[in-house]
Amino acid sequence: MPSLNDIRSTFLEFFRRNDHRVVDSSPLVPRNDPTLMFANSGMVQFKNCFTGVETRDYKRATTAQKCVRAGGKHNDLDNVGYTARHHTFFEMLGNFSFGDYFKDDAIRFSWELLTRDFGINKDKLCVTVYHTDDEAAAIWKKVAGLPDHRIIRIPTDDNFWRMGPTGPCGPCTEIFYDHGDHIPGGPPGSPDEDGDRFIEIWNNVFMQNEQFADGTLRPLDMQSIDTGMGLERIGALLQGKHDNYDTDLMRSLIEASAHATSSDPDGPGKTHHRVIADHLRSTSFLIADGVMPSNEGRGYVLRRIMRRAMRHAHMLGAVDPVMHRLVPALVRQMGGAYPELARGQATIEETLRLEETRFKQTLDRGLRLLDDELGSLPDGADLPGAAAFKLYDTYGFPLDLTQDAMRERGRAVDVAGFDAAMAEQKAKARASWAGTGEAADSRVWFELAEAHGATEFLGYDTETAEGQVLAVVSGGVLAENASTGTAVQVVLNQTPFYAESGGQVGDQGLLVTPSGTMRVTDVKKAQGLFLHMGEVTAGVIAPGQGAQLTVDHARRTAILTMSHSAAA
Repeated sequence: MPSLNDIRSTFLEFFRRNDHRVVDSSPLVPRNDPTLMFANSGMVQFKNCFTGVETRDYKRATTAQKCVRAGGKHNDLDNVGYTARHHTFFEMLGNFSFGDYFKDDAIRFSWELLTRDFGINKDKLCVTVYHTDDEAAAIWKKVAGLPDHRIIRIPTDDNFWRMGPTGPCGPCTEIFYDHGDHIPGGPPGSPDEDGDRFIEIWNNVFMQNEQFADGTLRPLDMQSIDTGMGLERIGALLQGKHDNYDTDLMRSLIEASAHATSSDPDGPGKTHHRVIADHLRSTSFLIADGVMPSNEGRGYVLRRIMRRAMRHAHMLGAVDPVMHRLVPALVRQMGGAYPELARGQATIEETLRLEETRFKQTLDRGLRLLDDELGSLPDGADLPGAAAFKLYDTYGFPLDLTQDAMRERGRAVDVAGFDAAMAEQKAKARASWAGTGEAADSRVWFELAEAHGATEFLGYDTETAEGQVLAVVSGGVLAENASTGTAVQVVLNQTPFYAESGGQVGDQGLLVTPSGTMRVTDVKKAQGLFLHMGEVTAGVIAPGQGAQLTVDHARRTAILTMSHSAAA
């Protein structure tokens, strides 16, 4: 039986033999896509290669990309541990062509790897194509000899991929494995497609068009390939399992959890062990990539994942912190493929230990409050929203953690009541908040922070990054845009610019969008937002644009040098 490490190696070696550059996984924190909280697919690090903005010394690449889906559009957190195929952390195997080969070779590579190198029975495979993609259908017939009924034409966006509302896009072909008629479910495109009989194992995207704002499609000069296959999913198939958590790698982490908590890995606490195994991977990899637990942005998502795992350890009867004791097992399993785990092992262990120690008292108090609330309710009644909000506001229990605890009791939470209590608190805070910010009304910053959340600070490990312009403020009010000569304050979703704090002055540098340039002369903070202050020096800057952000390195270095000299 091949291990997940074997399967990863086989995949990468196959494409290396076929003239692909084996490229290391990019960090989980994207530096070139400000719309993403975490890398969630293999193509993220190659985004600019597909659009032609960036060129590299290779036109074919293959990767095993670490991915996290635990916030925003791609949020699988609530399902983890309860289903066979949901994870917060997973590995995406992929092969990519930047204007080199196209549909013929992409389909041929897929078929050869699956049926020859992985040894999958070809009679168990079927594919989908976009309903107008006659070319792909013909190639599948030629390469694989598939009959028409195993080449399923799909007319929906399930088989047409878009990078965004505008930009590169194209049809895709997905490969499915048929587990047999003893498993409930129908083929893709059928009313029963959500069953478990037909499982998608690989998606090949043919980036052949560019979509414009008016909806028109034009052929791209450089037609490219982007594919993705989940390692955990293909691993389960090749190991004869129907559950990703039964694969060798996940099983080893589950058994480490069971050993640390002196409990049965397959007993009543089975779900708890699955959650811990999954969350151990996502938290450890995030910490290894520089994310630390906090109450904002990525750090807040990390903290939520950590606390969810720690609550499940508590449910297993753990009295002392557990998570940090499982890190060596993870490093043994994955440290060879991802050396950053071994390099960061001490930091990962210490961060987990401290966070779980702090959370232990909070957890005990919060669960007592939850039990008290439930004791006063009729059997089977939902938890009132006000009680759930008190857990959040007083003890730092996010709503999903309370919902998770209630789920195990066979009950739900009054989410509408929780939202009402949250809205009431925000209204009171808005009315009483005195505010900050120079020319702008403080209400602007409060409303922007409420709408978008805090700015994500990237400046500890980079001085250049891309961000998305969330708002342009001029003369104290939101502006639709700002043109040359206008003094503005610009808010972005993420930034490498340091904001004035603790006696250190804010950074200076450049903010460049596709249509304009701004000289950043200072950065201040208000309500967790970083206010990039300065003047538009060329063109126009508007909300919604992507921005290239560059800190003045020489100035930052000089300031840090002076600060250190003064401290000495």
